[in-house]
Amino acid sequence: MHDNPQAAAGLAFALPDHRLIALSGRDAVAFAQAQFMNDVGLLEPRSWQWNGWLTPKGRVVALFALLKLSDETLWLLLPDADPTELAAALQRFVFRSKVKIEVRQDLHVSGSFTAPAMSQGSALGGDDGVETVEMDVGGDAGPRCLRISGGADATADAQALARWQAYDLEHGLPRLPASQAGHWTPQQLSLERLQAFSVKKGCYPGQEIVARTHFLGQAKRGLALLEGDAALVAGSDVAAGATALGKLVAAVDADHRHVALAVLPLERETVEMTAGDVALRELPLRGGLGR
Repeated sequence: MHDNPQAAAGLAFALPDHRLIALSGRDAVAFAQAQFMNDVGLLEPRSWQWNGWLTPKGRVVALFALLKLSDETLWLLLPDADPTELAAALQRFVFRSKVKIEVRQDLHVSGSFTAPAMSQGSALGGDDGVETVEMDVGGDAGPRCLRISGGADATADAQALARWQAYDLEHGLPRLPASQAGHWTPQQLSLERLQAFSVKKGCYPGQEIVARTHFLGQAKRGLALLEGDAALVAGSDVAAGATALGKLVAAVDADHRHVALAVLPLERETVEMTAGDVALRELPLRGGLGR
């Protein structure tokens, strides 16, 4: 999985699947606290957390990194969701709040498999301005650095991009295509591993479902990391013989490997699994990506 010369050399490459929405204004933090599933009130300026937006039934519409640049400026770093659609959906809930929602098409995201020079854990690195930001997004498999800036200098590298996505899946960060958005609760996606939602903060869309599942101990499904000998497709059924077990929610081909995340029963026997005609092997999820 390490035969990419550019990635191995630690060179930066473009992450075009990552886009940004900015929330700005006096009520930006309060608006985010009321809408998103993690506790924004715990964030200090120049820090970040995993977060997301849910349907009223507690299903994940979008999973993102929430960056707090200042008391009046937040960025939503979206690895998958369409920023224009999400910004328009959020705009319907602004009402009289003093908050501006803007897709930042002028900002570009790049990554490298190197240790960040200016950031560690949930602290943001960068210059004194807010237009250049560095994030530590490494886990147990090794270091990674993500950079947001106004320049688009990083080169396109499809192999490095696929390896980045596979790293996410191996650490339990589901990369949800549009077909899987709005179908899964935070617990079904095992987002407690990323510290991505709160059951203690005040109300937000879907909070009742999330809290009830947590406090009544009703989470019966969670993420499993799977590998196959052929390409895997998100949305495919996972089966054990004629018995349906769950679904693939994210999949990627990287460095001659085919990996996927599936939502499966937490209590299940060790059985041979397939997705279509592809035999599956379960692998242990890596840790260290929680923030």
